[in-house]
Amino acid sequence: MGVLSYTDEHTSSVPPARIFKASIVDSHNLMPKLLPDAIKSISFIKGDGGAGSIKEINFAGGLVKHQIDELNEKTFTYKYTLIEGEGISDKIEKVSYDIKFEGSADGGTISKMTTTIYTHGDFELKEEELKAGKEKVLALYKVVEAYLLKNPDAYV
Repeated sequence: MGVLSYTDEHTSSVPPARIFKASIVDSHNLMPKLLPDAIKSISFIKGDGGAGSIKEINFAGGLVKHQIDELNEKTFTYKYTLIEGEGISDKIEKVSYDIKFEGSADGGTISKMTTTIYTHGDFELKEEELKAGKEKVLALYKVVEAYLLKNPDAYV
């Protein structure tokens, strides 16, 4: 088994509590509203959203299932594992994500996400595939950020 890990960091002027509530805690409600053409629905097929829950995301072109490993609303940390669907194959066993939202000096947020990809055998991902995945995550982050900036009373 191969293991590839990388960390991305993004900044925002929105405080960590608001971004965490919108993009993590209430993502099952907010994301289908913000991106109705891309995300058809998000539901919990096991649990209530806490650790051990399984979240199913139905995209326009398929679905994925995430197992929530940790959700801490006090430390703004979220860990989950992609266990089924797009991104999982005979070459990729699972993908784990470790997300932390920290306050910045200007009252905004520094978002850090570590992605760990577990591959079968000696399979190696191409740089273009990694870049495409990073761009999708950043795009989702930017959509939530734009919504929160436009709606200052949301998720306070």
